[in-house]
Amino acid sequence: METMIYQGRNGAHMEPIGEWRRTCGAGEVTPELDGQEVILGGWVHEVRNLGNLCFIILRDRTGMAQLTLLKKRNEEMFNRLSELSRESVIMIIGVVKASDKSNLGVEVLPEAAKVLAEAKTPLPLGVADKVGADLDTRLDNRYLDIRKPEVMAVFNIRSTILEAVREVLLSHEFLEINTPKIVATATEGGTALFPMEYFEAPAYLNQSPQLYKQILMASGLDRVMELGPAFRAEEHDTSRHLNEFTSIDIEMAFSDEEDAMYMLELVVDGAIRKVLEKNSRDLALLGVELPSQSLPYPRVTYTECVEKVKEAGLDIEWGDDLSMEATRIVAEEQPPFYFITRWPSKSKPFYALPYEDEPKVCRAFDLNHREKEVTSGAQRVHIPDLLRERIAAQGLDIESFQFYLDAFDYGMPPHAGWGLGTERLVMIVTQKENVRECVLFPRDRKRLVP
Repeated sequence: METMIYQGRNGAHMEPIGEWRRTCGAGEVTPELDGQEVILGGWVHEVRNLGNLCFIILRDRTGMAQLTLLKKRNEEMFNRLSELSRESVIMIIGVVKASDKSNLGVEVLPEAAKVLAEAKTPLPLGVADKVGADLDTRLDNRYLDIRKPEVMAVFNIRSTILEAVREVLLSHEFLEINTPKIVATATEGGTALFPMEYFEAPAYLNQSPQLYKQILMASGLDRVMELGPAFRAEEHDTSRHLNEFTSIDIEMAFSDEEDAMYMLELVVDGAIRKVLEKNSRDLALLGVELPSQSLPYPRVTYTECVEKVKEAGLDIEWGDDLSMEATRIVAEEQPPFYFITRWPSKSKPFYALPYEDEPKVCRAFDLNHREKEVTSGAQRVHIPDLLRERIAAQGLDIESFQFYLDAFDYGMPPHAGWGLGTERLVMIVTQKENVRECVLFPRDRKRLVP
């Protein structure tokens, strides 16, 4: 065994990792490993010194393990470890012992230990404490906040969701792409853009890959997906808005809005199924039970929504946006996920294709979860003259879209797609009320650091 070279707190020499490597995670120590030697590494979650006996709860991303130290077995190691501050980082070599006395049903008896880093006291944010902190304090000390198992659970689930999205889309022959995040013009016009200097020219952070993924439909890359950052300079300061988010986008050629809705429900359903399969421990930590919903998700038209809202006594006219109060009424008769289809053309972006026989209505859809919008999509305008008409009708500068319009003049197939905010989906699955809890380092109206 390697000897200890730890000398004390505050500026003391910390031990090198040397040749020690973890053989399993703390949460993977089970009674089935009884009698086996393991090497563990993690953070000191809790220390309980009873004089001649000390219990240390060691934590890593897999869970927790109980270390049981007897003073009479190794007094030097006992004294060193029992005096450690919470959240210090250690490694141990020890023997697993099944134990009915441990809450975990198993304990590890350390034979050697290394102190790799000692935490200052007091901690700016409690990790083991039951008393919660306000969200700003948590975000200011995110490196500590994420150590809480119930917070880490959110990001375990987020990772699974992104894994599932890729699996579903790749299995349906989508090609993963990356589009520019520095652009010369707005995706949908308007002013919700972050300006930046790009050498001698003005530029902006892109609010969506929309124009580029449509251009690619003319290239022969007829099914594309992108998982990447998007930026919106909107001044919303709500629990559902961010200024930087991770967008899941698809575009598919030789397709209409029904094809796009089919892919969207496959992605959402696949993500939920993957989380249920892979993240049962994380769901339990969050106290979340995910109800199952069969496919396909119901479709209700915008006009049907307006009629239902009017019947409930709410003042609304055809063409108005559907407020949260309105969609709450609609959601009363729907399962958790449902589509709202056939929106007024004037309410959707210029690239949403109007119906040929009813141009005031377009082939756009929203996916809602109860009363809240999750995302939207549409079959796109692929006819060059109509696209130019739609851009002009919305008061946008056609010249600034010329690089985009050129692609439509040389053979653009019908196509459809959608863009889904990762954080909105994570909020639904984890049942969090604030989208900032679903982002490692959120960027909003007031937060730029850390």
